[in-house]
Amino acid sequence: MRIPLSWLAEYVDLEPGSTPEDVHAALVSVGFEEEDIHRFELTGPIVVGQVLSAEPEPQSNGKTINWCQVRVAPEGTETAADGGPAVHGIVCGAHNFGAGDKVVVTLPGAVLPGPFPIAARKTYGHVSDGMIASARELGLGDEHDGILRLADLGLDPEIGTDAIRLLGLDDAAVEINVTPDRGYAFSIRGVAREYAHATGAAFRDPALALPETAPGAGFPVVIDDRAPVRDRAGVNVFVTRVVRGVDPGRPTPAWMIARLKLAGIRSISLIVDITNYVMLELGQPIHAYDLDTLSGGLTVRRAEPGEKLTTLDDQVRTLSPEDLLITDESGPIGLAGVMGGATTEIGAETRNVLVEAANFDPVSIARTARRHKLPSEASKRFERGVDPAVAMVAAARVVQLLVELAGGEADDLGSLHDTTTDASPIELPAGFISGLIGYDYSTDEVRSALAEIGASIEKTSEGLSVTPPSWRPDLTDKWTLAEEVARLIGYERIPSVLPVAPPGRGLTRTQALRRTVANTLAAAGHTEVLAYPFVSAHANELFGAVTGGKAVAQIRVANPLDGEAPFLRRSILPGLLQVAHRNRSRGLTDLAIFELGVVFRPEPGVSYGSPIVPPGAVRPSEQVLAKLNAGIPPQPLFLGVVLTGNMVRHQPGQAAVAAGWRDALSAVAQVALAAGVEIHVRQGAHQAMHPGRTAELTVTTDAGEQVVGYAGELLPAVAREFELPGVVGVVEIDLSGVLARAGATLTAKPIGTMPAATQDLSLVVDASVPAAAVRQAVIDGAGKLLESADLVDDYRGHGVPDGRKSLTFALRFRAADRTLTAAEASEAKLAGVAVAAARFDATLRE
Repeated sequence: MRIPLSWLAEYVDLEPGSTPEDVHAALVSVGFEEEDIHRFELTGPIVVGQVLSAEPEPQSNGKTINWCQVRVAPEGTETAADGGPAVHGIVCGAHNFGAGDKVVVTLPGAVLPGPFPIAARKTYGHVSDGMIASARELGLGDEHDGILRLADLGLDPEIGTDAIRLLGLDDAAVEINVTPDRGYAFSIRGVAREYAHATGAAFRDPALALPETAPGAGFPVVIDDRAPVRDRAGVNVFVTRVVRGVDPGRPTPAWMIARLKLAGIRSISLIVDITNYVMLELGQPIHAYDLDTLSGGLTVRRAEPGEKLTTLDDQVRTLSPEDLLITDESGPIGLAGVMGGATTEIGAETRNVLVEAANFDPVSIARTARRHKLPSEASKRFERGVDPAVAMVAAARVVQLLVELAGGEADDLGSLHDTTTDASPIELPAGFISGLIGYDYSTDEVRSALAEIGASIEKTSEGLSVTPPSWRPDLTDKWTLAEEVARLIGYERIPSVLPVAPPGRGLTRTQALRRTVANTLAAAGHTEVLAYPFVSAHANELFGAVTGGKAVAQIRVANPLDGEAPFLRRSILPGLLQVAHRNRSRGLTDLAIFELGVVFRPEPGVSYGSPIVPPGAVRPSEQVLAKLNAGIPPQPLFLGVVLTGNMVRHQPGQAAVAAGWRDALSAVAQVALAAGVEIHVRQGAHQAMHPGRTAELTVTTDAGEQVVGYAGELLPAVAREFELPGVVGVVEIDLSGVLARAGATLTAKPIGTMPAATQDLSLVVDASVPAAAVRQAVIDGAGKLLESADLVDDYRGHGVPDGRKSLTFALRFRAADRTLTAAEASEAKLAGVAVAAARFDATLRE
C-alpha cells in the first residue's frame, strides 16, 4: 500500500518536519514492514508559462515543429523568478496548443524524471531555451501525444507560478507491506489510524467527516445467493446510489491525479478516478455503472454452468457456479468484488451514474480472483476483509465528489441491503495477556490500548468483555487481543528471556539415534544433502523394487512442479544420483553424499487420500483423525548413500583409490556401529545394482532375518543413465527397520585371557556359493572354541578346477579356562570343514 503524505496529513497530524523515513519508522513500530519511498523525481525551475505565439516550421525530414515564444513571468516583469528572461524561445514538436494557452515550462537547470536534465540547446535552427512538458514527462501519467494544457485540468494559475507545487509534484508516498490479516491498512483511513497509534497524534476519521445522509430507495436490487461458499452468504451489504447529469468531459483535478499516481493508480477519467480515490481513502472498493446502459435492476447471484462474461479488460471469461455475479435483465454485467463488465462501462458519453458499494465474502472473492487469474485492487481488499460499516459512507463520499467535481446532481434513487450483525464480545480474563506475553501489563494499559483501536470494553467479574470494531475482523479471540495489546504498547517492552527446558525432556531415543547416524557418517567424510523428493515413474520402478516385473504402487502428486517427475519417491537413491550428477557437472568429481528422509511406499490396491476436510475452528474427533491417518501411505525413514570418484586422492607415495562396493559396505558398518545394531551382510541381487557386487543387508528379529537394505555398486547402464562415469557405490537402508532393533539388549563378550591358537583353512567350493555362507558353516561346525573366522583370500585360477573357487579363512581358537592344544584346535577346525562339506560340497584345498 502506497500512502501519499499530503493525503495522510488530512486525517492525522504528522509530526512537524516529518520525512518519509520518519513516517516509515513510525509505521514499523506498530508492526508494518517498510517497502519503498516514492517521489516525483524532478526539480525546478518548473513554472507556469503562457504561449505568446507558436509558428509552425516544416522541416526537411517531413516533420513540422513549432517555434514558440513563451512568457514565464507575470506581465510587466522583465525577468523570471530564476533571474532569466521573462520570455523564452522554445522549440516544441506537439500541436495540441496555441497562443494564449497556459502550459508547464521546464526552464534550463530543471531535471525531469529519468533523470532528464534540461538545458538551452540548438535544434532545428533555433536555440530552445527550455521545454514545454507533457504529462508523461512530468511523471503524472502515460499521456505523451501532446503537451499538458493546464486548462484541461481546470486550472488558470498566474504566470510564473511554481508548477511543482501547483500540480502536487512536491508530494511523496511511503509504501508498506500489508499482511493478510490487516486488510484495513489498504486505505489512508486505516494507515492514519495506525500512525496515530504509533505517535499519539490526533486522528480524524474521514468516515465521520461526511454529513449523515439517508440511504437511497426505489432502485430494484435482488440478492439471490443460492450457492453460498462454505455456508456463508456471498454478500452482506449492498448499497446503490444514483447521480444524474454528470459531465464526463470535466478533467480530473491535478491534486487527485498526483495522489492517485503516487498511490500506484493511473488516472483514467474523472468518474473512474473518483471511485478509485474513495477506495484508497476509505478502503471500500466502489464500482460505477453507466445507468443508461443497465437493463432493469440488479441481481446478485451465482453463475450458471458455462455462463460467460466479458470483463473490462475485454476478456471473455467462462464462469464457475461458485462465482458471484452482478447481473441485470441482460445477464452478467460484473464479477462481484473482482472486475466489472464491459457492457456497462463508464465512457465518454456517460451522463447518469449508478454507484455500487458492497461487502462481499472474502473466501468467495479470493476463489474467484484466483480461478480467473484476475487480481485487482478491489479483490485484494475484499479477500482480506473490508469494514462492512463503511459501504454506505463510501457511496455517499462518491456521490459528494461527483456533485462537486463532475457537476452531477444527487438523486434519491438507490437501495440498501444490510444483513450484518454486531461482532460477538470476546471474554478477556484478568492477567491473561500478561501471562501470555511475559510482561506485566496493567489493567489501564490494556483498556487504553483496546479502546484506541475502537473496541467497546465492559468490565466483568472475570476481567473484560471486548467487542472489536467493525474494521478489525482479525480480532476473533483473546489471543489476537493479546497480540494487539503487545503491538500497540510496544514490542520493545517485552523482555528477552530464554525459556528453561523442563527436566526429563529432549530427543526421543529414535531421534537421538537418527542424529547419531547422521553425525557418524558426516564425521567419516560424507556430506548430508536434501534431494528432490519427486521422481518419474521409471525411477520408482527401477529403485523402488528389488526385481523387475509388475509396476510398483506409486503416489502421484495432483499438481506436480515438474511434469516429468510427478510421483513421490519410493527410494532415496534417484534424488541422490541427480545431486551427484549436478555436482559433477560443476567440477566436483569426488563425492560421498547421503540423505536421511522418508520414502512413500503405498500398499498395492489401497486407495489413499481423504475427502474429509476437518473444520479449522475445533480439534478433529478421533474418528476423523483415524480416517485422515488411514489416507496417508506408509512413510518409513530411509538412508541413502552415493559414492563416486576417488575416496583417496592421488598424492606423493599414495595412488588414488576409487570408490566402490568396499566403501559402500564401510558406510553400512558405520551405520551399524552408530545405531548399536548388528547388520548382517550377504550376497544379494537388485535390478539397479551390479550383479555379483551387491550385498543384501539384514537384521535379526524374532521372526527371523529381515531384509533392511542393499549396498554395493550401481549397474553401469544405470550409472550412464544418470551421466555418472566410472564405478558408483550406493547404499540404501530402511533406517526405520534398523532403529526398531536399536532397543534390543546387546551382550558384551568377555575379553579372553588365555593364549589363542590360530590356523588357516582353505576350502574349495562352487564359484556360485557365497563366501559368507561358507564362513557361517565353518562357524556352526567349529563350536564354542572358535573365536573368529575372517575371509582372507578368494582365489580362482591355476590349481583350482573351473567353476570352483578357493576360500581361505584365518581361524582363531581360544578356551576360557585353559591353553588349547594344537590337536583341540585342529579337531574344531575339521568339525567346521565337515559342516561346510555337508552343506556346500566343500573340500580341503591341497
